Amino acid sequence: MHKSPVNGQPDPIYQNFLDNIYNRFSANVKYGLERIISVLREMNNPEASLQGIHVAGTNGKGSTAAMCEAIALADKKITGLNTSPHLVDYRERFRLNGKQISIPEIISNYGKWRHVFDKWEASFFEITTAMAFDLFNENKVETSIFEVGLGGRLDGTNPFNSTVTIITSISLDHRKTLGDTIEKIAYEKAGIIKAKVPVVVGKLIPQALDVIKETAKSKEAPLYYYDRDYSVENVVFNNQGTTYDLIIKSEDIPLPGVIRGVQTNMVGQHQARNSALSIIAYSIFKQYLKESLDLQLILQGLKNVDWKGRMQIISSKPMSIIDCAHNEEGIENLVVNLSLLYPDKKYIFVVAILRDKDFAKMIQSMSSIASKIYIAKNSSERAADPDEQSAIVNNMGVPCSIGSSVEDAYYKALDEASANDIIIVTGSIYTVSELIPKITGK
Repeated sequence: MHKSPVNGQPDPIYQNFLDNIYNRFSANVKYGLERIISVLREMNNPEASLQGIHVAGTNGKGSTAAMCEAIALADKKITGLNTSPHLVDYRERFRLNGKQISIPEIISNYGKWRHVFDKWEASFFEITTAMAFDLFNENKVETSIFEVGLGGRLDGTNPFNSTVTIITSISLDHRKTLGDTIEKIAYEKAGIIKAKVPVVVGKLIPQALDVIKETAKSKEAPLYYYDRDYSVENVVFNNQGTTYDLIIKSEDIPLPGVIRGVQTNMVGQHQARNSALSIIAYSIFKQYLKESLDLQLILQGLKNVDWKGRMQIISSKPMSIIDCAHNEEGIENLVVNLSLLYPDKKYIFVVAILRDKDFAKMIQSMSSIASKIYIAKNSSERAADPDEQSAIVNNMGVPCSIGSSVEDAYYKALDEASANDIIIVTGSIYTVSELIPKITGK
């Protein structure tokens, strides 16, 4: 049950709205642009008036989008951030000036366009994206930031006529929809590249980068990518954040050649690269606006990124960490960061993964450092079978136990852990989202 931010009680009107769009539209998935384009046309194309940054990628796109928002807020811009999925409250998908949109504004906007959504049998994601376009247009947002939902080429956010494009990373995920090779997935991600719109790309393997290069060239889109045009060095992080040096190698990027001691409150080696992407993309955005860049404001903004569920400590003694890693690359990043951050600790994992992920490889990666793994099944219809997951853990020679729910597994781990151990809850955004309200009460 979602709570009203005013009195903490269930809001019946809001709950009715949520029940309606979830029950009627969440299963209405159609990968393509025909419906969203038709819907937006009848809404008078609110996306056409927006400018800003479009973020795609297998991992890191949410963090990078939130970093871009933090920078824009520090730069005193009117900001709009659209991300997916949400952790606890649907309204997390819409942020205006760093704050969730109010319940009345959500309800009003949906009511305004419901006849259009019904006419075109729009999906849950198409409705949400169209509302974001319209809400940002109504609120005269100066810097819009949209996170791609799935892929890019046929994603509902694709109509956004971005000023700058970011592609954070590319690895195997969503194989049934995006393809079973890196090249196929890269082709889908590259679908958000627009004609002559600058593209800033994270650290990619050669097969993925070649596809991005080819697409950017065909669209005459200026391309900036890791190692050739920029890099990060001297990365240091603790449980409070990450510090690094940003090296700018391209004269076309409007930043100093070396920016030392960049800090962000996001934790991990990968967050240094995500942070670099946000800095470069925003500097190019400012160049497009023909506005001067205050580097100190940008750097200050990165210290105040609001993005939960990523290496987030939710309790101590024993320390409990939640992390939304939900595929092979995400779990590998998590394992590396834990090993570097807490090298002498015992790690107890609480894990619930979706069956359409390569959960065998994810569990194998966790097992390389785990002292014990608790398996659970989250409430998603796509949840993987706990017995199948536990069999993999047992084959790795790691002690394993099954909980009746994510909450049950967590409290079992909590009972067993000593004060110096670390409990990590991970495997899916759904897993983290189920536990957060139980722990925080929100």
